[in-house]
Amino acid sequence: MSVSESSLLTVRRRRPSRGPGPLLRLATDRPLRAELFSVGQLERHARTMAGWHKLAPQAARGHRGPDRLLPRLRDNEEAFAEAYELLTGAVLRGRQLTPAAEWFIDNYHLIEDQIRIARRHLPRTYSRELPRLLNASTPASPRVYELALELISHSHGRVDSAGLQAFIVAYQEVCPLRLGELWAIPIMLRLALLENLRRVVGSIASGRRDRERAA
Repeated sequence: MSVSESSLLTVRRRRPSRGPGPLLRLATDRPLRAELFSVGQLERHARTMAGWHKLAPQAARGHRGPDRLLPRLRDNEEAFAEAYELLTGAVLRGRQLTPAAEWFIDNYHLIEDQIRIARRHLPRTYSRELPRLLNASTPASPRVYELALELISHSHGRVDSAGLQAFIVAYQEVCPLRLGELWAIPIMLRLALLENLRRVVGSIASGRRDRERAA
């Protein structure tokens, strides 16, 4: 077992949940993984999206929309904590974990750091002012967040500066983004990567729970 002892020492006592936790509620969501695109394909996809994206009327009038990003970040944070408690409990009982589960335990503190950074850089008032889409995968999702999800999905989570720049430039050839959206791209990428990681961790933890029940 390669899980570090320091990781096990950080297991926290948590209050019993009154219902299904975020991990159980969201474990059916699949990781963000669509067809892997080259830079050229990313550019074409960005132009296509820019052509069919429609902003919500509230965004066009400058009206503040509902805040969906921070509540989702909170759900993801709780799901990570639930998965960490489940997996570290399995280690303490002498269970053998997969390499992916071991990686999650050893890097859980880094994930917590990224969640704190995301929350600090995305104040509630700013999130509500971002232009939102009528035809997003998640209703009323900020446009720039939808772009981050698409980029991560078609790059399988491996985003580099060249691909990001090409993707955003190609989108703006058809539909320019607002200055606030351009500023928000780094934090949207962080939120989208956390979303994708939560889906992966949810699958890992669900498999661990199934094995525990079988045992």
